[in-house]
Amino acid sequence: MRDLTISLLQRELAWEDAAANRRVFQQDLAQLAGKTDLVILPEMFTTGFSMRAEIIAENEAQATLPWMIEQARAHDFAITGSLAVRSGEGIYNRLLFVTPDGEVSHYDKRHLFRLSGEHRHYRAGTERQRVSWRDWRICPLICYDLRFPVWSRNAGDYDLLIFVANWPAKRRLHWRQLLIARAIENQSYCVGVNRVGSDGNRIDYCGDSLVLAADGKMLLDCEAEAGAFTVSLDATAMNEYRRKFPCHEDADNFKLT
Repeated sequence: MRDLTISLLQRELAWEDAAANRRVFQQDLAQLAGKTDLVILPEMFTTGFSMRAEIIAENEAQATLPWMIEQARAHDFAITGSLAVRSGEGIYNRLLFVTPDGEVSHYDKRHLFRLSGEHRHYRAGTERQRVSWRDWRICPLICYDLRFPVWSRNAGDYDLLIFVANWPAKRRLHWRQLLIARAIENQSYCVGVNRVGSDGNRIDYCGDSLVLAADGKMLLDCEAEAGAFTVSLDATAMNEYRRKFPCHEDADNFKLT
């Protein structure tokens, strides 16, 4: 297992304008070619956190997924982020994880944010996802999932926990503290990628994208700055910490049903 270099794209999002957002992110992706293994975009990175699901949702093979495949292949890194996707008879807040060889995995947001009415416009996912990329086992989750530790519990099956988000500035304390908690309790690298700016509902976002080590140490704090941020995750350090402090061996044995 080698080290993994990851890049976080913390940007303001054009409201409900997928083409404009892809153009901005495409510039970032081109600058990261040859410099990273994995690029992480925010939640609903093509539109912002819009509840107009019927209008903004893309079909599974519409514009954004082919674009992600093209960008991953061109630059030889994986790309992940969520968007509104129409699948079957429902619409999901769906995270896509795309590798350079065109392999696509997805995770549908489990916990829908009822304060915004998300549960009335999107269907909830029912299954957790584990993605393997360059020898790392990755658990990708979305925004409000961060508040539910049982759903993100590490059963010895991942090394990197990712949360993509549109997390509002007025609850930034919760965002930062919960990310630290998730890293410590799961003895895993934990990454949260948020957005900046204001959306079409006049909700403000302050960024605060973070990268945390398995012991909770802060490795990267993007604060409120817009841009691309890159950091390397040390596999040896994580495994050595788990070996020296094996609290996972005393974890309660249970499964979600």
